[in-house]
Amino acid sequence: MKKETHPKYYKDAKITCACGAVHSIGSTIEAIQVELCSKCHPFFTGEKQKMLDTARRVEKFTERTAKKSTVVSGKKIKKIKRAATKAAKGPKFEEEDKGAIKKIKKIKKEA
Repeated sequence: MKKETHPKYYKDAKITCACGAVHSIGSTIEAIQVELCSKCHPFFTGEKQKMLDTARRVEKFTERTAKKSTVVSGKKIKKIKRAATKAAKGPKFEEEDKGAIKKIKKIKKEA
C-alpha cells in the first residue's frame, strides 16, 4: 500500500443519533451525526410511522386516495349518469306521442 493515499481510519468513531443513542464503529470520519438509528427507527421499534409534514402533502395524498376509492368508474358509472340525465329531462316526446296515438285509436274503435 502506498502511504498518504488512504484516509486515516478511526477504530472507535462515534455515531451520535438525534435520539441520543451513541454507537462506536470503525470509520474514516471521527464523529458522525445521524437523524435515525436502530433504537428510534419505526422499522426496528415496531411503532407506527411518524411523519413530519409541513406542506400537508401526506394529508392531501390520503384525501385523494380516499376520493378515488369511493368513485365508481367505467361502464357502471356511465350507465348511472345516463339514467340520471334521462330522469332529469323527463319523458321523451315520442313516448308521449305514442301514448296519444294509442288513445286516438282506442277512441276510433269505440265509435
